[in-house]
Amino acid sequence: MPNPRSSHDRHGYDHHHVGGHDHDHSHLPVVTEDNERKILLSFLIIFAFMFVEAVGGYLSGSLALLADAGHMLTDAIALGLAYAAFRLGRRAADGQRSFGYARFEVIAGFVNALTLFGIVAWVLYEAVERFQNPGPVLAGSMFVVALTGMLVNLFVLWFLTRGDSDHVNVKGAVLHVMGDLLGSVGAIVAAGAIWFTGWTPIDPILSVLVSLLILRSAWSLLKNTLHILLEGAPANASSSEISEHLRAAVPGLQNASHIHIWSLTSGRVLATLQVQPADGADIRHVIGQVEHELKTKFQIEHPTIGIDWDGNAGCSLDAPGQAMAAHTGHAH
Repeated sequence: MPNPRSSHDRHGYDHHHVGGHDHDHSHLPVVTEDNERKILLSFLIIFAFMFVEAVGGYLSGSLALLADAGHMLTDAIALGLAYAAFRLGRRAADGQRSFGYARFEVIAGFVNALTLFGIVAWVLYEAVERFQNPGPVLAGSMFVVALTGMLVNLFVLWFLTRGDSDHVNVKGAVLHVMGDLLGSVGAIVAAGAIWFTGWTPIDPILSVLVSLLILRSAWSLLKNTLHILLEGAPANASSSEISEHLRAAVPGLQNASHIHIWSLTSGRVLATLQVQPADGADIRHVIGQVEHELKTKFQIEHPTIGIDWDGNAGCSLDAPGQAMAAHTGHAH
């Protein structure tokens, strides 16, 4: 005889063990007003000086400064996406967008990655032209702009690392600014070499090196955003790894199947799966342990767990020893 609490209670029961829709997000980074303020101010400074460096590169004839301005654009993009993620993350989900607007960050990142490839192509084309037809470079102007850029990046780096710097978006911004700092130092060295030796080919050579930094950032951004948009699993949470770990770590679990893992956006991982408890196992305890392992071992924010009832007529739903009639199919 079917359990009178069958479909509705089983559905509620499954979600009760993943938080009853009051999910525990304590493992997620805390978005503070201080984080938002740091990211916004850093974005405004970097974005504004990017134009200064681009104009300085054009007036001084330095392709290295123009390339470094492109690198600063990658920093501005990273900071802008981080701030957008903070702000859009506050918008409530609705009936049409049950996950809210979190994926906006991924879509914007994908578009920006394609833009960066275009910048790299232009810089490389200009570098080849400079090698074939060298032009004058105003080393003094180049040095002043590059030195100012280094000071700007040092200030932004200092500002970002004050106080709470554990948030994933803040950490990412720090890495971008450090990369741009290296580009500014390189431009200073090139300006000095041109000033003392007059050897202008170092300028397009340096621009190619900076372009490689941009290309590396663009490729990483494109690869990561495409992986998320294609519903790819995080590197540490493949379906086979999860299945093997759960069977070894959860007593009373016979099998875990139909495992699907995907990232909603950077740092937010979701999963659905079905578990088959062993005969006589306490299902509530098994589900609770599975949820615990998914959250602590694989950092899965929202696991949705269904129960495979096949061949488990002796399993207990409410308490050990309470018999349950066999039910063919999957309850979710």
